[in-house]
Amino acid sequence: MNYLVGAFKPPCNIFISFTDGRSRKQVPLKKENGKTVMVALFQSQENIVGEVVIEPIHGKKVEHNGVKIELLGQIELYFDRGNFYDFTSLVRELDVPGELYERKTYPFEFSTVEMPYESYNGVNVRLRYILKVTISRNYVSNIVEYQDFVVRNYTPPPSINNSIKMEVGIEDCLHIEFEYSKSKYHLKDVVIGKIYFLLVRIKLKNMELEIRRQESTGSGPNTYVETETLAKFELMDGAPVRGESIPIRLFLSPYELTPTYRNINNKFSVKYYLNLVLVDEEDRRYFKQQEITMYRNLEAS
Repeated sequence: MNYLVGAFKPPCNIFISFTDGRSRKQVPLKKENGKTVMVALFQSQENIVGEVVIEPIHGKKVEHNGVKIELLGQIELYFDRGNFYDFTSLVRELDVPGELYERKTYPFEFSTVEMPYESYNGVNVRLRYILKVTISRNYVSNIVEYQDFVVRNYTPPPSINNSIKMEVGIEDCLHIEFEYSKSKYHLKDVVIGKIYFLLVRIKLKNMELEIRRQESTGSGPNTYVETETLAKFELMDGAPVRGESIPIRLFLSPYELTPTYRNINNKFSVKYYLNLVLVDEEDRRYFKQQEITMYRNLEAS
């Protein structure tokens, strides 16, 4: 039995490393098996430079039809699991067909790589970047090794950032106005606002502000929408009176937010909402939802 197991082991080990791996920022990445690993962080237009080391296992030679490294940007929709849509695909040939008897090192470089989309691990979709090394072989399966890395892209603060003002009401029962100081927020920002009670004829017992993330995948009849409540923030406990105003101050930094993603490669979108929830004494709930735009700025990354 042990002999059989050994027969299927690849005859070499493959190691992929980045030239600036020791100095480059590392970020956590959750793998398919649920484990979290630390991987290198890049942004679009950077050079991706490193080396591949192939080390034959002692006493074995590796016959091959060539060695290549690919840089792939892929989207996987979980209802179509296992099918990857490549939106970025670059390849470098590392070696011509031949035989390997001893450890060999191959440098590689992908220059000013266009990586327009950020890495994303969602409920129904995953966007990932990988380096993939393939040793092509005859008659037996190819030997393949992967190295993940993460991409984050930064946006300058918006030149126009209007406040949000809205009214919500139930005729002759409730009339409130709420105002948020802006409509676009970076990931470590603070939501500042106010709520004004103009008319209160129903007995409210509390009020919350929620941050919601809405992920939509697919298109047409195959659109899947998943909404998560990421945070609940109690604004008020007890009944308000007419003329009262309640301040809002909600820090976004404790929550795992991403930028807003709009129609990424025609495969998915991610949107964020502030949802105001009013609860009366009979536990009836009243909602008012407002979309906000999230962006990643360099200082708050």
